[in-house]
Amino acid sequence: MSNPIQAADNENDKKKFKADRSLCSPSRVLHIRQIPSDATEEEVISLGIPFGKVTNFLRLKGKCQALLEMDSEEAAAALVNYCSYSIPHLHNQPVYIQYSKHRELKIENSSYQARAQAALETENAMEHGSQAILSAHAVEGGHRQCQGSVLRIIVENLLCPVSIEVLYQVFSRFGTVLRIVVFTRNSQFQALLQYADPANAYYAKLNLNGHNIYTMCCTLHIEFSKLSSLEVKYNNEKSRDFTRFDLPFGDGQHPLQLPITPAYGYSFPVVPAPLGSLAPTPAVLAAVPLPAVASAPVNSVILVSNLNSEVITPYGLFILFGMYGDVHRVKILFKKKSNALVQMADATQAQLAMGHLNGQKLYGRVIRAILSKHQVIQLPPEGRKSNGLTKDYSNSPLHRFKKSGSKNFQNIFPPSDTLYLSNIPPFVTDEAMENLFENTGSTVKAFRFIQKDCRTALIQLGSVEEAFHALIELHNHDLGENHHLQISFSKCTI
Repeated sequence: MSNPIQAADNENDKKKFKADRSLCSPSRVLHIRQIPSDATEEEVISLGIPFGKVTNFLRLKGKCQALLEMDSEEAAAALVNYCSYSIPHLHNQPVYIQYSKHRELKIENSSYQARAQAALETENAMEHGSQAILSAHAVEGGHRQCQGSVLRIIVENLLCPVSIEVLYQVFSRFGTVLRIVVFTRNSQFQALLQYADPANAYYAKLNLNGHNIYTMCCTLHIEFSKLSSLEVKYNNEKSRDFTRFDLPFGDGQHPLQLPITPAYGYSFPVVPAPLGSLAPTPAVLAAVPLPAVASAPVNSVILVSNLNSEVITPYGLFILFGMYGDVHRVKILFKKKSNALVQMADATQAQLAMGHLNGQKLYGRVIRAILSKHQVIQLPPEGRKSNGLTKDYSNSPLHRFKKSGSKNFQNIFPPSDTLYLSNIPPFVTDEAMENLFENTGSTVKAFRFIQKDCRTALIQLGSVEEAFHALIELHNHDLGENHHLQISFSKCTI
């Protein structure tokens, strides 16, 4: 059982951390607190690896603290934003990351700093893409292993039942889980689990590998899968797609009740007493407190902050967040126009949108998306002007997911610089399409119509941020003869 005094101390640390964080302006130097004394320099540095190159590091001796310098302020902001909804752990202990008052680290040469520099070189031996570790590689066991958003999980010492629901609860604390497939191979219980963001997979592996789901049993062994995505055809006890509720159960049986995506921050479920090496009896198994999926929060309102108030509009947020769910209402705050509220159709879509869009760069700003304390966006009283800051889109014809069984449920992908275009009339040429996107300020790197279907195409732009801008500007654009351009992110590249 957890120690109530320790739990109270952790809660106080969280409150102090939130208060301290607001005092410092954004900086590429980050202050890390509450580091376990037995954590190595490499483990601390690895906290920043998914978000960019770590350029400098200083461990504050005797204080369980460290300073970590990223190569850009954007990378530091992405890490701080990520930690706002998913607190990282080292050795199963939460660590807190905030902006430092330092703008850069200048460290004199010393034998300690030489070791720290060696740790930096080891951890930075990975190549970073513009997205978090999408194309990164880590050295494990003497060979390079591809890292992505899909994890391969082996559960050993299986003395208690482990289901999709149990895995979902344990791994959801590190990000949005999209799909899970469980199976038995070589007499071992195994699973494939796909996150919305590779950074989530990275942190889950870092924190969960080698740990037990329950006390003294169900040990997790985790590695990155070679698969880039999982394909799930049925929602049942063997496979689950949390982005699609329209999938059949299979074998003519009734569909399962899909769990609501929980907010981040779940703790490990534990068995009240150690089970030792004995297989549990049915009575013991009945006493195991399996995660209570139904108790997950159901808030569907997202608070989006650090927006570029000079450019952003309710319609822009409606289109962008509408990639991951049906947006019902949007409200840009009158007194602080860099903040907005976005109300999704349900809590699952809200979590999906946050998992994909938090930490992304939009109109020059790294935006932050977290759950709001508000349960609903109130519309202005009838007759009162809203200054165009509050919009109701609940009946919009542009909703992508209102039809059960829609193919759009199958086409939910992370933000990418490559867009999938559809509903293009046959008289529109590739040159005309390239000009259309270039007129929005985008850099067109490549374009091609998809073979055997001239009404669809792929276009690669200069960056993910450019793809966001083009999506907002051109989705539903009238190309003529009542053909309205449809845009989504592509899982393929050109």
